Amino acid sequence: MRALVVTAVGAESDSVLTGLTPHPDSPGPDPRTLPGGYLITRRDLPGIAFDVVVGGVGPAAAAAGTATALALAEYGLVVSAGIGGGFAPAAPVGSLVVADAIVAADLGAQTPDGFVDVASLGFGRSVHLPPAELAARAAEATGALLAPVLTVSTVTGTADGAAALTARHPMAGAEAMEGFGVAEAAAAHELPVLEIRAVSNAVGPRDRAAWRIGDALAALAEGFRVLGPVLANWGERHEQHRGRN
Repeated sequence: MRALVVTAVGAESDSVLTGLTPHPDSPGPDPRTLPGGYLITRRDLPGIAFDVVVGGVGPAAAAAGTATALALAEYGLVVSAGIGGGFAPAAPVGSLVVADAIVAADLGAQTPDGFVDVASLGFGRSVHLPPAELAARAAEATGALLAPVLTVSTVTGTADGAAALTARHPMAGAEAMEGFGVAEAAAAHELPVLEIRAVSNAVGPRDRAAWRIGDALAALAEGFRVLGPVLANWGERHEQHRGRN
């Protein structure tokens, strides 16, 4: 199977590639540039090949970068990966969250009665569901929390904002800015999607001194070190199932 991993920035891509490179002395091919300037790097593991692309920050950029890569090669799985904010206490700094739902948390309308999501407005969908078995296996293998991951266009930076998100999504584990965009592009190509986030900070008042980006990037690398075999095994069984149908 061939999987596409989409990150927002180069530092996240580097961490993913570190996890997917079992022999650092022979890392594999150098990055190449796709139309639109997207950098993509390949890593081959037993039973699975990964292309890791830097898609840009935010859901629109992530959707465009993902769609560009998907138009140029055939894939069996798309993964949105990177760092993000964790909802305390379930997802502490340095931990991992694997999405059992990828939620567009601020796509919709504000009304006198509160926020109404885009699906309730009748203008599309607001949730993508990763394959349940795959998400559960990925969470188990990496020691991650299995929970909804929220996609926001504006990162939460206040206690009131965090409280509002928690009220609407009480089971949420993390927030980030790209997952739903990646998922929309994957859905357009009828491909399954997964999202994994390493927690760099708590969702709430913006306090850059408390961020632990280095710890989160290290956790992301370690997560992908163990994810390779899990995704390869799932991909083999998924393709066998498709072949029988």
